[in-house]
This record gives sequence, C-alpha cells and structure tokens, in this order.
Amino acid sequence: MKRQVSYQWRLREKMAAAGMFTTSELAPPLAERGVNLSLSQVHRLVTGTPERLSLPVLAALCDIFDCTPTDLIATKRP
Repeated sequence: MKRQVSYQWRLREKMAAAGMFTTSELAPPLAERGVNLSLSQVHRLVTGTPERLSLPVLAALCDIFDCTPTDLIATKRP
C-alpha cells in the first residue's frame, strides 16, 4: 500500500509575518538574490501550491524570510 503524504505551502504566511501583503512585494527581494521571476510567476508561487520548486528559489525564500525549508513546507500525514 502506498503511503500518502501531503504538504502545506506556507509562503503566504511567511510573507504576512514579514509585513508583505501583495505578491509583487516579493519580486525585488528575489531579484536581489539572483532569482528573476515575472510578476505572474511570483503570483503563482505565492498563491498556488507548487509541485516543483528549484533549489535556488527555495534558498532565496529561506534567506528573505530567515527561515528553513521546513518553515515553508509543512508535511501532513493523513
């Protein structure tokens, strides 16, 4: 039997805790760290639940919010 594991993407929560309330506020800090995403890509990153995420993007987010990957991705077991 397959073991099901789901996850919760907590980027929106980390942004709110840092005082960022619009998706466009995230683009400049990402660009400062060499991650150049369009505003629509940033919007999808924040409002959706990504199935794939590059390590440079994850590292930049962790640096921006001074957190670890486990702060951004919470795993859930049924």
